[in-house]
Amino acid sequence: MKRTIEADLLTDIMLMVFRINGRLLDGGDRLGASLNLTSARWQVLGAISLSSGHVTVPGIAEMMGMTRQGAQKQVNKLEEDGFIEKQANPRHQRSPFYVLTPQGTESYARISALHTGWANALAGGLNAPELRAALDLLNRFDQRLALDATEREEQR
Repeated sequence: MKRTIEADLLTDIMLMVFRINGRLLDGGDRLGASLNLTSARWQVLGAISLSSGHVTVPGIAEMMGMTRQGAQKQVNKLEEDGFIEKQANPRHQRSPFYVLTPQGTESYARISALHTGWANALAGGLNAPELRAALDLLNRFDQRLALDATEREEQR
């Protein structure tokens, strides 16, 4: 079977997303270094901050597209370093909620401010309509990937 033009272009997009992911992680690591935050730790702090304090490790993993094990590893480090703390989950004793500590709240605010400067610099020369179109395309691709993963699980 011959690959379609669309499949070739989609493959190019996949490869570009891999490259961009690596650069985003490197940039995030540099941005967070002075705050003792890696990109992965920043990602988990963001998930907790956005959840209004009622998120478990599986919830963090789902929000951020991480494995549960990956999320748990970062949660353990963040808790050990005083950025987050556990709260009892009345529905599930073995899956506590995590919330930001005052240190975590301050660090998240600081890295968010650094991110704003970085994002503004990166967005220079790009326009909102093309960014919206790119976001729309990536969202549609993400939905197809999620549907594909669900279908594969159902076939097992």
